[in-house]
Amino acid sequence: MTSRHLPLHDGWTLTAEGSVPVGLPRAGLPAAVPGCVHTDLLAAGLIDDPYLDDNEERLGWIGRTDWTYRTTFEWSDDGHEFTDLCFDGLDTVATVLLNGTEVGSTANQHRGYRFPVRPLLREGTNTLAVRFTAPYTYAEALRDKLGDRPGAYTEPYAFIRKMACNFGWDWGPTLVTSGIWRPVALESWTGPRIAGVKVLGDLDPDGVPRLSLSLSVEGGGDGPLEASVEAAGARALLAVPAGEDHAETTLAVPGAARWWPHSHGEQPLYDVTVRLGEEAWTGRTGFRGVSLEREAFRVAVNDEPVFVRGVNWIPDDCFPSRLTRQRISDRLDQAVAANVNLIRVWGGGLYESDDFYELCDEKGLLVWQDFPFACAAYPEEQPLYDEVAAEVRENLVRLSPHPSLVLWCGNNENLEGHADWGWQEKLDGRSWGAGYYHDLLPALCAEIDPSRPYWPGSPYSGSPELPPQDPERGTVHLWDVWNRVDYSHYADTAHRFVAEFGFQGPPVHATLRRAVSGPLETGSPLLTHHQKAEDGDAKLLRGLGDHLPQPGSFDDWHWLTQLNQARAVAFGIRHFRSHTPYCMGSIVWQLNDCWPVVSWAAVDGDGRRKPLWYALRSVYADRLMAVRDGALHLVNDSPGLWEGTLRLTRRTLEGEVLAEGSVVVGTGPRDVTRVPLPPSVAVPDDPVREVLVAELGDLRRIEFYAEDTEVALEPARYEVTVTQGDESGIGYRVTVTAGTLLRDLALFPDRLDPAAEVDDMLVTLLPGESAVFHVTGAVLADPGALGRRPVLRCVNDLAGG
Repeated sequence: MTSRHLPLHDGWTLTAEGSVPVGLPRAGLPAAVPGCVHTDLLAAGLIDDPYLDDNEERLGWIGRTDWTYRTTFEWSDDGHEFTDLCFDGLDTVATVLLNGTEVGSTANQHRGYRFPVRPLLREGTNTLAVRFTAPYTYAEALRDKLGDRPGAYTEPYAFIRKMACNFGWDWGPTLVTSGIWRPVALESWTGPRIAGVKVLGDLDPDGVPRLSLSLSVEGGGDGPLEASVEAAGARALLAVPAGEDHAETTLAVPGAARWWPHSHGEQPLYDVTVRLGEEAWTGRTGFRGVSLEREAFRVAVNDEPVFVRGVNWIPDDCFPSRLTRQRISDRLDQAVAANVNLIRVWGGGLYESDDFYELCDEKGLLVWQDFPFACAAYPEEQPLYDEVAAEVRENLVRLSPHPSLVLWCGNNENLEGHADWGWQEKLDGRSWGAGYYHDLLPALCAEIDPSRPYWPGSPYSGSPELPPQDPERGTVHLWDVWNRVDYSHYADTAHRFVAEFGFQGPPVHATLRRAVSGPLETGSPLLTHHQKAEDGDAKLLRGLGDHLPQPGSFDDWHWLTQLNQARAVAFGIRHFRSHTPYCMGSIVWQLNDCWPVVSWAAVDGDGRRKPLWYALRSVYADRLMAVRDGALHLVNDSPGLWEGTLRLTRRTLEGEVLAEGSVVVGTGPRDVTRVPLPPSVAVPDDPVREVLVAELGDLRRIEFYAEDTEVALEPARYEVTVTQGDESGIGYRVTVTAGTLLRDLALFPDRLDPAAEVDDMLVTLLPGESAVFHVTGAVLADPGALGRRPVLRCVNDLAGG
């Protein structure tokens, strides 16, 4: 008999247990499932949008309130033998009641739950209730019982298996949620049921694609069972012996092609079908081998080392139930368009949705998955230990089919915290998570998913006996830059793999304008609320250093701090990539934001691309020029030879050639060539009035001999023409012709219409040269404004004179 799946997403209401500062209907507030309390209150107009102004500050009571969701549904006997009530996700501490009888309790946002309920179901109307204990109540009580633990923040996120950044971070608001955040349904069946399928697609020792599959069954009775699996033209049978509930098989799939990251090849994906009687499970996977050279932290896919051009990923919304597949796809497309080939899912967030990993499979984005532990000492006592084991088992199986997933990582910064942040004295012998990172997690990964490497944490040097931040081994996080020193210090050291580094900048102007009412002024209370980093505003200004002048107005502050963010990160990436293959990866903090905020993101909380995004696209391109230590480094991370005549010129700011030279060069695939700079171009006569220009094919790098605060830039002179319609007949074509050298020319059409965007940014022009920008997304009332400040900016606006 075919199983029955009955979604239970309709007719829910929400009530508070106890008094709250808003008026809730006596019969309960209409509630959306999946969803959470915050989104229900927001939809009802009972709270103001927590992403705007300082509204967040008035919503702390929500996370300290107990809530109950209720619904009714109709049910009639369907003739099946078994029925389970299935929750894909409950956030977080909940008691579930069906027709007044408790069927189970939960305490983990990171896993799903199944409760057998058939004896409790009634013909006709049934009542389902989910009572949520306030997250603070649970976490603080457990903290009192187990003893406090040190961490980066005073919030009790280490004492509850819940998205840690719900409790606030240095880029995120404190919005502590409760709710039925993933789907819920009744599932009925008779006879044997496919309870679980684990799929691993990799390569055998001879390089042939193979599929390893484990099948779990429920309700099989006393006799043997037979199941089948099909994938990419291959088929095998699985025998489940009498009295057993598990079977495994491995089959060669010679007809399958290998899956690659988009920077290295194509992404073929194959359907997998498992049949057991009338039941069928379908999924999709790809076939690739993955390995990790531990000391060098060198990731290889299909035996080919990959220089990781990565970004860190945080939850894209504080309320994850609002994330659609399209929104996730758009954000990942922005990563691909910036030449990113790896997404690190950071440990203060979630195991992301199936949509996320499926899209990474399709787009060829490698995934580094942190387990959800971040920036705190985590207790290992019960009930937390068993909850961790359960969530890890579930998610190892759930995510195993995805070829994009190439690394499991135990935590974010907890090993460093224990070693270097003074935790040991504060712990006084209490547990802090070592048993998770060095024992439980590697054991479960070895048992359930041996196809992928496991790494205990980041930063980490490969052994508990070594300093976590050893630049010669493993991964490092570089936060002296931003917190204490100038970004030029990225060049002080060659690292093996940089898993976190970054620099702050404000969001796009239209995003700030939406989020902050009243005048936009530096230091204003509402704007300051959207800066969560400690001393963040002062660090933004100090970070300009000698690179850029201090701003005299808000518009100048916005432009200069955005530009400085882009320059700082680009400087670091050029340095790291110039050390390939000694260094084999950089992962920028961070790709995205969860709300409108001044932060390290390249794409702001409204999904708009900041100048940093355009800089990433340039420095993460397959081919890159980097000047370091008296030489030009030609970085070729493409599958083909990069060859041609390299032209080097030393010029005045007016474009006059003072010295020049050329050399025929050839850089092999995935390689770097070091070209010493001739003294005639390496050493300027007048560093404040000259530039170095390197050209190879269609790639050019302009290097200044002095900082912009010293360079004798003339005030900007240029001609601008704006024509309606580009080659596609839409948008605007903006042509800028330089009368003087124009440093980092940028266009900000969102200032004219929030929907407008531009295709390029941060272009430096020599006198007489032209650049064309394409503006799309909006019909502008005054297209001519595209050629005027504050829409059109360059460094000459402030450094000239």
